[in-house]
Amino acid sequence: MSSVLKLKTASIGSRLFWFSSLQSQTQTQISKNIWHKLKSPTHQTLHHLLDQCSSIRQLKILHSQIILHGLAAQVLTLGKLVSLCVQMGDLPYAHLLFDQIPQPNKFMYNHLIRGYSNIDDPMKSLLLFHQMMSAGLMPNQFTFPFVLKACANKPFYWEAVVIHAQAIKLGMGPHACVQNAILTVYVSCRLIPSARQVFDDIPDKTLVSWNSMIAGYSKMGTCNEAVFLFQEMQHLDSIVINALIDMYAKCGHLQCAKRIFDRMLDKNVVSWTCMVNAYANHGLVDDAVQIFNQMPVKNVVSWNSIIWCHVQEGLYTEAVELFYRMCISGVTPDDGTIVSILSCCSHLGDLALGKQAHSYICDNNITVSVTLCNSLIGMYAKCGALQTAMDIFLGMPEKNVVSWNVIIGALALHGFGGEAIEMFKRMQASGLCPDEITFTGLLSACSHSGLVDMGRYYFDIMSSTFGISPNVEHYACMVDLLGRGGFLGEAITVIQNMPVKPDVVVWGALLSACRTYGNIEIAKQIMKQLLELGRYDSGLYVLLSNMYSESQRWDDMKKIRKIMDDRGIQKCRAISFIEIDGCCYQFMVDDKRHGASTSIYSMLDQLMDHLKSVGYSCKSSDGQEIYYSSNL
Repeated sequence: MSSVLKLKTASIGSRLFWFSSLQSQTQTQISKNIWHKLKSPTHQTLHHLLDQCSSIRQLKILHSQIILHGLAAQVLTLGKLVSLCVQMGDLPYAHLLFDQIPQPNKFMYNHLIRGYSNIDDPMKSLLLFHQMMSAGLMPNQFTFPFVLKACANKPFYWEAVVIHAQAIKLGMGPHACVQNAILTVYVSCRLIPSARQVFDDIPDKTLVSWNSMIAGYSKMGTCNEAVFLFQEMQHLDSIVINALIDMYAKCGHLQCAKRIFDRMLDKNVVSWTCMVNAYANHGLVDDAVQIFNQMPVKNVVSWNSIIWCHVQEGLYTEAVELFYRMCISGVTPDDGTIVSILSCCSHLGDLALGKQAHSYICDNNITVSVTLCNSLIGMYAKCGALQTAMDIFLGMPEKNVVSWNVIIGALALHGFGGEAIEMFKRMQASGLCPDEITFTGLLSACSHSGLVDMGRYYFDIMSSTFGISPNVEHYACMVDLLGRGGFLGEAITVIQNMPVKPDVVVWGALLSACRTYGNIEIAKQIMKQLLELGRYDSGLYVLLSNMYSESQRWDDMKKIRKIMDDRGIQKCRAISFIEIDGCCYQFMVDDKRHGASTSIYSMLDQLMDHLKSVGYSCKSSDGQEIYYSSNL
């Protein structure tokens, strides 16, 4: 610890006696149960108590306890303290606390910048912004509006121009809150032509956008322009109607949304798109397609909506076909389109198309947002190109929680459990707090790599340290982890202690473990419970049937098959994918859709004849041998 830091820590530590004297006075303000937790606080306890603080006085007492218990080095706790101090209006104390932190993160800078931008002291916001940049922290869409607001207060014209350029360079220009902030700055600086240029470039103008521009014209005395703009705004009353359609759709009242839509005399592209989204968000693909096909004019938002509709329903091939139709129609894809296509590539395993999408991004100078980077990482990882995924991740100037979740999940998928854990540690060091998805990836990584003890550890700290209650996916990961490791009894105990009913994934994980270790008796008990619960997932029945087959218990296997027939349970047909010369093909058993299917099956027959001739034999599902050979 540097001498400067020691001095600053001492300046706060010298106040501890005063804080301690307040404890008896403030104990009445905090319940006995909460005050008891201060005797041996954890970070989870402190975060809970900080959320309950209603005054800066209580906040300072909790701060003293954090220092007394040696917990002042935890980044998440300090960030929360800074945030609450700003919210409660004590900026000097927030800044004093901020100065004690050796390496403040972006979250802390943003809160302090926002605090100073809301009072008549914008210079400190600008100084903090430059300090943040000098520290190598890239601003995000939450930083720029407050810095620009500070520029509007004085006003600082050249600072605003530079910050505007930085926002565009970092891909934050298209964000509505950033655009409105820039517009407000130019209006405050009386640069109406520049303000109008920004206003005209905003694709989805909000009420703030219109009000700022109209106020700018009024301030300059150009009343005619202000009136004309107000009249133009009135002509867009369809914004309200479109918002009504969207509201009814999100509330599940599709008939009301459709009724309003049908009564509109002048439907614009936004109206049609709202209706497409209404059906798409409820999984009504056919209705969404019908509305989409009736649209007289389609823009990139319309195409993105119908493509994403198919992606959500797992219709990836159809989504790709729509993408090609969109390109043929002359509509230029944007980053939203590419995100949808990359999702299709991930599920289809189509690395060739994924690479084409990536090349399109580079060739057309599409702004690579954090979301787009995350999609690229996920696509390359799921298509087997883990190193490319890692290179993109490491090259990202800014990473959010999703970025870390995607790379941890990618490492887990490929069996790199140790590397996934290392990424989790680096994520914490960056100041980001993990969420439920982070732990799903982490537990999955431990499961795939056989790291049973580490899996137990992270499952425990998920709730004890981070306050995240495990959901059914986390329990499924734990059952899979313990099952793979041979701890079937412990896996059963985990299921019995679940606060929610286990789903098919949980039972499937345990059944898979039973198959691995040949435990038929536990498998039978699992199936009995599934029957009592009315769960008829075909995969579980097939798994149990295969277990009986492998144990040569043909009668039990036939009983399972009979249960499936009686209940109308059909085995889902598996689909395989293969990439040849940059084209991805999918096929199933007895698939005759391919143009060369006759030649394909002829070749398969030749291969089977060859296998029989060299002594290959196998058994059918009823245990009968199919091929025999004296050479075996």
